[in-house]
Amino acid sequence: MSTLVGAERRRRQAEHMGQPSFDDAVARIMAATSIGELARGGHSYRQLAKIVHPDAAGAQRRATATEAFARLSALRARGAGNGGATLRTKTATYRVGPVFASGDIAEIYADGALLLKIPRDPADNDLMEAEAAALHDLQTRGDKRFRAYAPVLTDSFVHEDQAKRRRRINVVERQRGMLRLDQAGRITIPDAIWIWRRLLIAIGWAHRAGVVHGAVLESHVLIHPERRGLVLLDWCYAGHRPRAIVKASEAAYPPEVLHDRTASPATDIYMATGLMTRIIGPARMPEPLRRFAAGCCYDAPRMRPQDAWALLGEFDELIPERYRN
Repeated sequence: MSTLVGAERRRRQAEHMGQPSFDDAVARIMAATSIGELARGGHSYRQLAKIVHPDAAGAQRRATATEAFARLSALRARGAGNGGATLRTKTATYRVGPVFASGDIAEIYADGALLLKIPRDPADNDLMEAEAAALHDLQTRGDKRFRAYAPVLTDSFVHEDQAKRRRRINVVERQRGMLRLDQAGRITIPDAIWIWRRLLIAIGWAHRAGVVHGAVLESHVLIHPERRGLVLLDWCYAGHRPRAIVKASEAAYPPEVLHDRTASPATDIYMATGLMTRIIGPARMPEPLRRFAAGCCYDAPRMRPQDAWALLGEFDELIPERYRN
């Protein structure tokens, strides 16, 4: 059976089950003029988001999925901007404004100086709880001097919608003037060096508070180029027994996560090193940093460095003094 025939059969099976195929979902999203139009057609935002989310698409479809998902998010943001929803807890009232950003498992909505992180699927509530616990531990057990390296959690609560679906919502302070590392364009070697240093500081701080991030990836890092600031996002994968991985970035994970579902400080060091290696690129990597990176990326965790702050000292010995800040 040819690939095209197989795809057509899967499309018909999906339609028979009441769920549009990937191609149909993309076509309907791109043709729609409002989120209400999609809803009137019998397709919920969550259903369509699940179908066209880039993490769920294969490599050949990822570009199309990214465009469709962005369009779907924009339609929803436009609808939210025309009134929005209000969420009330015992201690606070939040207005769900336009979509601020889309994460791995959640949509992030702006409410003034705050961001509300709402999971698309209630099945991911456990990941939201893991993030809230990790951020709480960082704020209460971490060295206060380094708090700027992670979002500040201001609230975490469960909201039940009209369909009786319960979602864990995390509220964090908004980071202004920063951009995601995967959207920052080409990074110069001097910029890569300070970003690498900041990453080691961030994960070392977390490790001393007893927290392993578990998913140090480009999309989980915010940077402020002028101020040389860095914030590590998406702590929902935190823990020594990760509940999930980012499927689209599976190749970036070390063996212990993929095979044993375990994580340690050595895991974060491996992933941070891999991230910076990808950012700089093999052709541009200075030889001393190449050797440094190789020593952080052994398959066996016990062979890798275990202390990010001690590793920072070694890193500083390899770079010009003017970059050690």
